[in-house]
Amino acid sequence: MGMHRVKPAECDCIAVQPPRMPVRLPPSINNEEITMAAKKIVTGNGLDVQRMLGLSVGALAQELWKADPKLRPMLQRCKGARQAREELFEYFNSIERAFNNVYSRREVRFLHPIEKNNAKHCARVLKNIIRTEYELAAGTSALGCLLSLSRGEYEGISRGFACEMVALFSGLNGKSGMYARGQPKFMGMEGRAAALERSSFLDEYADMMEKGMARFKSGLHPKLAAARKRMKERIMRHFGATEKDWQNYRWHYSHAITDASTLKRLVALSPEEEEGVKLAEESRIPFQITPYYLSLFLPESNQDADRAVRAQVLPSPRYCTAYMEAREKGASLDFMGEGSTSPVECITRRYPEIVIIKPYDSCPQICVYCQRNWEIKRACEAKISRGSMARAIGWIRKNRHIREVLVTGGDPLTLSDSYIEWVVGSLARIPHVLRIRIGTRTLVTAPFRITPTLVSILEKYLEPGKRDICVVTHVEHPAELTKDMLVACTRLRKAGISIYNQQVFTYFNSRRLETCALRRGIKLFGIDPYYSFNTKGKEETEDFRVPIARLSQERKEEARLLPGLERTDEPVFNVPRLGKSHLRAWQDHELIMVKPDGRRVYRFYPWESKLELVPPYDYADVPIYEYLRRLDADGEDVGKYRTIWYYF
Repeated sequence: MGMHRVKPAECDCIAVQPPRMPVRLPPSINNEEITMAAKKIVTGNGLDVQRMLGLSVGALAQELWKADPKLRPMLQRCKGARQAREELFEYFNSIERAFNNVYSRREVRFLHPIEKNNAKHCARVLKNIIRTEYELAAGTSALGCLLSLSRGEYEGISRGFACEMVALFSGLNGKSGMYARGQPKFMGMEGRAAALERSSFLDEYADMMEKGMARFKSGLHPKLAAARKRMKERIMRHFGATEKDWQNYRWHYSHAITDASTLKRLVALSPEEEEGVKLAEESRIPFQITPYYLSLFLPESNQDADRAVRAQVLPSPRYCTAYMEAREKGASLDFMGEGSTSPVECITRRYPEIVIIKPYDSCPQICVYCQRNWEIKRACEAKISRGSMARAIGWIRKNRHIREVLVTGGDPLTLSDSYIEWVVGSLARIPHVLRIRIGTRTLVTAPFRITPTLVSILEKYLEPGKRDICVVTHVEHPAELTKDMLVACTRLRKAGISIYNQQVFTYFNSRRLETCALRRGIKLFGIDPYYSFNTKGKEETEDFRVPIARLSQERKEEARLLPGLERTDEPVFNVPRLGKSHLRAWQDHELIMVKPDGRRVYRFYPWESKLELVPPYDYADVPIYEYLRRLDADGEDVGKYRTIWYYF
């Protein structure tokens, strides 16, 4: 037979021929050139936050046109929003293309990759906020505000909005100023010399942290401990109590302060605090403080050392007014939509293998910002019937998918030892329940509740390898860490019971390194940081709310400097009905709009969105501008927070 010649197209493997025309490789990029060029761009171009806070909208508009000289002429030549939208999209796209093109003009090509990365994020946000889809979702138009600014029309546009635009367009043009210090010296060195220089550089970080955290005194600090001892004696005299009474948690429960007159006899209140407590009392808004927690107050008002302590339990006038307005309108105060996640009375379920069971609807002490303030009752009305609890436990017993139960409320440790043993023992006898959590704040509000008897009850049902028993508590500030609390924590830990902390990140613990001081303190008490919650978006809790950007900034610039075992908490946003969404990644949320009043609107994609077609959740945040202005009024150096605008 003759040999059949296979054509090249029929071969399994074809030799690749070199191209006839050589490919022109991009010019090489010299690191030294990048560093020098980046230094020229960023030095002196940072946002002067202190100055920005004092500028009018008109003056801020002028800062905006300086940040991006092309912007105003572009907007002014547009005949309407449609043309402006198209031109801005093309402008932002051209900038993004330039970032990714090594043949771009020199100042873009040699923009430092770190600054360029921030500029890309700014471009993405800017494209989001001019989209028609997001205008419809947010019910407002950032593009319309930009057009008004370009025409010198400032009515209805806040300083907060103008500041956001100055920051975004500064960042877009590589002028964030975040890196004005330039490249660290050790990056240009090698070997031992580099290591020594790096170590010296890290010493600067550590020194900054130690000085910053030293501002926030632990309750173990001798001066604070002495002041509280005097406050304790004052409270005991008022109630005619003995030391034995003070060590008895039942005494604290039965002597909780629930009226303004008693409170005023024990501590000085500022005019605002007095008005808030009076409004709460008149409007029957739950207000309750244990004598122990009151001993953490300082006798005089407006003291920095106890401001976080006071804020948690003293309702402000704005809180009371908003609460009453919502109640009068018949609006639901169930911000988290728990009524729609309760398959049976006393149970809340938002995740596959864990449920919440609530045997008690009150606490020895009531936190003003509690997400369950809509259902919190006074102690005499709060206990759930044993029959309802039995049915809830029975529901868990029948559902083999439940592996973990969080016993919370209210605070379940308000209940008697015998009732707690019945609940925990009943759950422990369900074979598929592998972990029982006790959600309680009594370690902070009445640490004497952690008695040897209670610990022995919990320890009885702890079986390593088979069933875990743990406590989840809620410490908000280093000032709450006391010797009495340390005794309670030590009892639990010696019994093998782990303790975890869920912190709500509020205005009153959001200053630079304030939460880092808390993490370090609780870890030494044997408590592991677990979650950092963004404060909820309820109108009545506006005094407590902090921009999401600040929580992200805290995580990246402060918590990240701590040893890993001290920063094990995860920053989260609790999406109503669906549960916790992480705050670290674009995949979980994105910024979709900036409102005229300066509020950012975020769209959250819940944890379940990678599994099911669940709806996103749009949330209007508090303005960064208002937060910074409040810090400034409180004497904070707002320049230290200047990068907050670049957390999206």
